[in-house]
Amino acid sequence: MRRGLAFLLVLLFFLNPDSGTLIAGSFLTTVSASLKDSLTSASSQHPKPATTSWVAPVSTSWAAGGAMPQLSNFTGSVNDRGICQCSVSLPDTTFPVEKMERLEFTAHYLSQKFEKELSKVKEYVQIISVYEKKLLNLTVRVEFMEKNSISYTELDFELIKIEVKEMHKLVIKLKENFIGSTEIVDQLEVEIRNMTLLVEKLETLDKNNVLSIRKEILALKTKLKECEDSKSELAPLGPPPPAPGSCSHGGVVNISKPSVVQLNWRGFSYKYGAWGRDYSPKHPEKTLYWVAPLNTDGRLLEYYRLYNTLDDLLLYTQAQEYRITYGQGSGITVYNKNMYVNWQNSRNIAKVNLTNNRVEVTQTLPNAAYTNRFSYANVAWQDIDLAVDEHGLWVIYATEASTGNIVISKLNDTSLEVLNTWVTKQYRPSVSNAFMVCGVLYATRTLNTRTEEIFYYYDTNTGREGNLAITMGKMQERVQSINYHPFDQKLYVYNDGYLLDYKLFFLPEAQ
Repeated sequence: MRRGLAFLLVLLFFLNPDSGTLIAGSFLTTVSASLKDSLTSASSQHPKPATTSWVAPVSTSWAAGGAMPQLSNFTGSVNDRGICQCSVSLPDTTFPVEKMERLEFTAHYLSQKFEKELSKVKEYVQIISVYEKKLLNLTVRVEFMEKNSISYTELDFELIKIEVKEMHKLVIKLKENFIGSTEIVDQLEVEIRNMTLLVEKLETLDKNNVLSIRKEILALKTKLKECEDSKSELAPLGPPPPAPGSCSHGGVVNISKPSVVQLNWRGFSYKYGAWGRDYSPKHPEKTLYWVAPLNTDGRLLEYYRLYNTLDDLLLYTQAQEYRITYGQGSGITVYNKNMYVNWQNSRNIAKVNLTNNRVEVTQTLPNAAYTNRFSYANVAWQDIDLAVDEHGLWVIYATEASTGNIVISKLNDTSLEVLNTWVTKQYRPSVSNAFMVCGVLYATRTLNTRTEEIFYYYDTNTGREGNLAITMGKMQERVQSINYHPFDQKLYVYNDGYLLDYKLFFLPEAQ
């Protein structure tokens, strides 16, 4: 009974908190009187237990003259044990506090979500603006390639396809997250789809026709060169070129114009590096092309690729890609399916087996300067420059004892031990690069941004040295590396990221 009364008092206070004390007091007086009557009646009829029902008054007068708010009927009864049981029906006008709290939480959540989506829209608008500019740039590039179809390369298509794929992924993301009208996004998607079809069409045209046309043009140029050299039908024929891999000549006398083979497979930013063709004296006709761009720091050699044919290199197909962590500088060469590199931060040379990408031998180059001490002019980290010719493996470097002048050493290609050494009078940092042909060192220097000059030679066979004046064109300003191939009798030049090759011409052998 006491618990029931307490509960009723709490309810009454909740319904009218301002006058809860007065309501509770009046109600308690009424209930006490009713209970007293009921208990008296029950005592007079003892021992027969009874349950008496009572009804609370509807309203009670207040001292201030006000009226108590109307409540639903409540009933009470006393059971056979003398315990009072009460029940109350609350009015229908109870304020929905829980619903109000849920509504407030939902409004706060929706406000946060709206702010988040609004920030996404602002971000997407900026990204769309950037990609709009990229799309315009791609359009210009494609139009240029349409007009100059012979000059573009496969890498251009690869770069364009990557950029178009990135834009297509962004459009898909925008469509998934963008709320509202997507007319602009749909229009961009259509333009990107059209761009993809156009690039695929041009790429097919290049593979099927333009590459063959380029080969035909090269063959025609060769024939025209032969006609020009012969002067006339009556002119006596010059001496035949030396046999591939042969040293039956009087040394380099001229060089062809550069032939642009390709941009390196890592892109325009990778300006330092080397490339060439593996030379194996036992199987000189076999082809294995290698391309080794340095990282953008111009120092670390981390990735290189191998191609079985020149066509694979041109089309970037069937490439074998490997990773190493110790190569330094662009003085790289390949001989008998082994790559020779300068070990990072040391004067050591490493021999890497290209079959399994494992280091088979490391050897210290005695007294060699390293860590950019006497590197070539405008080419950093190439203190140790490895080279191959008809005689085998060489290394071109400098020492403190030579005061920076070029030192040439013949190496054992198996053990990397030094077999013989020659010291020249040419200061190495004034040379832009160098290569070996039949035991003769040829050094180059820069004349201007489009021309090099083969200006110096040192013959290890005779110990003679002297000056030359053979001009050598180039595509970009700096020549990063030069590798000679005895069977092709060509120079493979890495020119600020571009892969060039040159045909060498020799003097007839002295009789």
